[in-house]
Amino acid sequence: MGTASVEESKKRPLVFAYYVTGHGFGHATRVVEVARNLILAGHDVHVVTGAPAFVFTSEIQSPRLFLRKVLLDCGAVQADALTVDRLASLEKYSETAVVPRASILATEVEWLKSIKADFVVSDVVPVACRAAADAGIPSLCITNFSWDFIYAEYVMAAGNHHRSIVWQIAEDYSHCEFLIRLPGYCPMPAFRDIIDVPLVVRRLHKSRKEVRKELGIGEDMKVVILNFGGQPAGWKLKAEYLPTGWLCLVCGASESEKLPPNFLKLAKDAYTPDLMAASDCMLGKIGYGTVSEALAYKLPFVFVRRDYFNEEPFLRNMLEYYQGGVEMIRRDLLTGHWRPYLERAMTLNPCYEGGINGGEVAARILQDTAYGKNYTLDKLSGPRRLRDAIVLGYQLQRVPGRDLCIPDWYANAESELGLRTGSPTAVTAENNSLADSFSQDFEILHGDFLGLSDTLSFLKSLAGLDALVDSPTKTGKHTIREQKAAAGLFNWEEDIFVARAPGRLDVMGGIADYSGSLVLQMPIREACHVAVQKIHPSKQRLWKHALARQQDKGQGPTPVLQIVSYGSELSNRGPTFDMDLSDFLEGDEPITYEKARQYFARDPSQRWAAYVAGTVLVLMKELGIHFENSISLLVSSAVPEGKGVSSSASVEVASMSAIAASHGLNISPRELALLCQKVENHVVGAPCGVMDQMTSACGEANKLLAMICQPAEVLGLVDIPGHIRVWGIDSGIRHSVGGADYGSVRIGAFMGREIVKSIASTLLSQSLSTNGRYPDDSEEGGVELLEDEASLDYLCNLSPHRYEAMYAKMLPDSLIGESFVGKYTDHRDPVTTIDKTRNYGVRAAARHPIYENFRVKAFKALLTSATSDDQLTALGELLYQCHYSYSDCGLGSDGTNRLVQLVQEMQHSKASKSGEGTLYGAKITGGGSGGTVCVIGRNSLKSSEQILEIQRRYKAATGYLPILFEGSSPGAGRFGYLKIRRRNPPKQN
Repeated sequence: MGTASVEESKKRPLVFAYYVTGHGFGHATRVVEVARNLILAGHDVHVVTGAPAFVFTSEIQSPRLFLRKVLLDCGAVQADALTVDRLASLEKYSETAVVPRASILATEVEWLKSIKADFVVSDVVPVACRAAADAGIPSLCITNFSWDFIYAEYVMAAGNHHRSIVWQIAEDYSHCEFLIRLPGYCPMPAFRDIIDVPLVVRRLHKSRKEVRKELGIGEDMKVVILNFGGQPAGWKLKAEYLPTGWLCLVCGASESEKLPPNFLKLAKDAYTPDLMAASDCMLGKIGYGTVSEALAYKLPFVFVRRDYFNEEPFLRNMLEYYQGGVEMIRRDLLTGHWRPYLERAMTLNPCYEGGINGGEVAARILQDTAYGKNYTLDKLSGPRRLRDAIVLGYQLQRVPGRDLCIPDWYANAESELGLRTGSPTAVTAENNSLADSFSQDFEILHGDFLGLSDTLSFLKSLAGLDALVDSPTKTGKHTIREQKAAAGLFNWEEDIFVARAPGRLDVMGGIADYSGSLVLQMPIREACHVAVQKIHPSKQRLWKHALARQQDKGQGPTPVLQIVSYGSELSNRGPTFDMDLSDFLEGDEPITYEKARQYFARDPSQRWAAYVAGTVLVLMKELGIHFENSISLLVSSAVPEGKGVSSSASVEVASMSAIAASHGLNISPRELALLCQKVENHVVGAPCGVMDQMTSACGEANKLLAMICQPAEVLGLVDIPGHIRVWGIDSGIRHSVGGADYGSVRIGAFMGREIVKSIASTLLSQSLSTNGRYPDDSEEGGVELLEDEASLDYLCNLSPHRYEAMYAKMLPDSLIGESFVGKYTDHRDPVTTIDKTRNYGVRAAARHPIYENFRVKAFKALLTSATSDDQLTALGELLYQCHYSYSDCGLGSDGTNRLVQLVQEMQHSKASKSGEGTLYGAKITGGGSGGTVCVIGRNSLKSSEQILEIQRRYKAATGYLPILFEGSSPGAGRFGYLKIRRRNPPKQN
């Protein structure tokens, strides 16, 4: 720890209690370095851990080290070596740390007092900070991430009922003095202050030459160390995975596992840092330990993405910033296509030159703080915490300015997570400038960009792709990885087809679409662009791993689908996807949708590709299209994900539109929308209705698309009167139509329909058999109604008064799946499956679409009525009624409820009552359970000011600055497609 001052040397030895999270070995290995330096300074260290003892004792042999085998948190539960099970993680944490919380705190307080602890250190166990506070002992945390950040996204995606966990963890962390923050850090707003330290890495014991000599490995042999901390289940290593002249050192292999001769099994307690330094590259998964030691020893790192591992983007960006990483596709890992990645790794020149003595520095800070020294902390802690709070849970929102001293890896991850490309504007001068610039690069052979500046920006970005090969640092809005992949995607001597499809704002109708309701939907300004090139396989520019895959199969050029998706870091997913188109075939016939779902589910980090590649399969199955050429696609979407504005529909519609155009297919907008719904229902597996795809395909700017979803009959376009305006305000709570809440409500509605039909059939039989007489005219009308209701195809064909008169009291509030199936056999919904053990809400789920259909009809009629406050008040009231009906179904959320409440407060404020009211109503949209709120009001400057005020108030209450959706743009059908060709194409490599 360096030379201590005379005054400090006279101070007594300290007792540190050091808590280690149960999440992997990486935390334990970095704790070793800090603890070792504390012990060297003469202090006692009691380590509370679930890790094996050898992790500590192999590096520290001292009577001042005490190990206590206790696990106080569970970290992230992994479904396999590469995938985190988000719901299981929350449930395990609840079981481990929430349910026994009181007894844990009592036990830890008593233990801390029993060892006479002077200071508590946590990496990064939440309850340790609270236990220290209860015991009256100061504490610090040392980490690069915190569990409130990790679990926040899990809560939004998989377990909203566990959201209190996040706040409890953050509250626990707030008890510590400050945070010692490690490089590659995530946003951590719970900590009041921070001190940054260098990388914490374990020291080397032996030289590269010594290790190789012990293992019998010559210097001419290339060595890769396989460091997964547990291999994927059912995975068998094969000799052909390695290029000639390579040897693989395998960490964590089971004792019974037999390895090929070019793979060498390492002992379980082998000292990994020495082995890494003796290797030429590493193959593994990203974690703090692997990344920090790879950077420290300048070891190229071939990594495989871990699904739902939320610290990964920040570590990955740090690794790639220092030119130390190559990403391998999981499919290639498991099938043994390693050669192109290993060869690429050998061309890297890792350039990290920062400090690697973080263990020593952190130990000195701990000692000094325990002795009473006050460190000068971050003066910008307030702005830093606000910024971190905004980022928290991957809900990052761009704000003006930026705090000082933010490392590039953080800035890159921040930018990627908050990526939101520009929207169309009416700035003619800017459009003209972009158009002039684009025309110098491309010739438009077909179509019109309709003056849309987002389209011009996309086209201009295409023109700049080839320059990135020579200037990879010019990344613009997108990551180096994305742009380098896109730069090699197209053959510039061939034509490119471009399509555009907007997201949509659900004004009225929402989840009633699957029950046959009338819906009113508005295409928003934000849109997805897709560029497609159809090309002969011999001319396609394949990525190295795809080319290697074909070569390994011993075949010539065959059709390949290659996709690059900009903004991949938003959901921590892979930016590229490729597949042989023959994978969609069994013999000469397309594979089933079920097999396609399984195909894309193999690697959750690439599951997003189902929305794009699924359009190819649907065209094959539904229209009998044969794809004999390769296809290259670039996807760039400004429609933010998880906001309930149909980001998935815009991707599907834009992708299918571009593919159809490039292959000369004439598909009507309506038919295209129905095909895209099949992509989402059958390939992706999300049980959405059709209104999203219909709006994206058939919508018109500044108009509401009126459609009866039986299944998709467009009534026409409804003008929004000039005195009325509609906004969308994002709650920051992630929405997903693939989520459990949406699916269960849909199942409840279809159950309700079957019960209504059964009741109607029973009543009809009773009516026809009464006294054996023929019914009179009045009775005959009732019989006809019962006949219609006994064969009810859509719930929305049942009127509200008829529902109340005949069925409302006879529908159960809820029903167990097994009970329903036992009595009614099936709910007859082709895209959902009943879980027999689950309790489904029936009455509210069935009632909602019946009344919503009536509300939408009333809303449509009101839009054409005379202009008045009564008109606006009635329109707003219909929105409010819809919102509370969602909540009755269980599809509300705290964030959307708060936004609706803010609109009501604004509407009923004295300022609004004294003058002309401006905001009149609001409702949750789409599939509910978060996402965006639709607001209706008067088209005036004051309304815009009130919307901005709501935005500010929401941020003040939650720390999240909502995205506003304003304006509209044309649907894909109106846009058509662009066929473009590069002028003076660059020379192909």
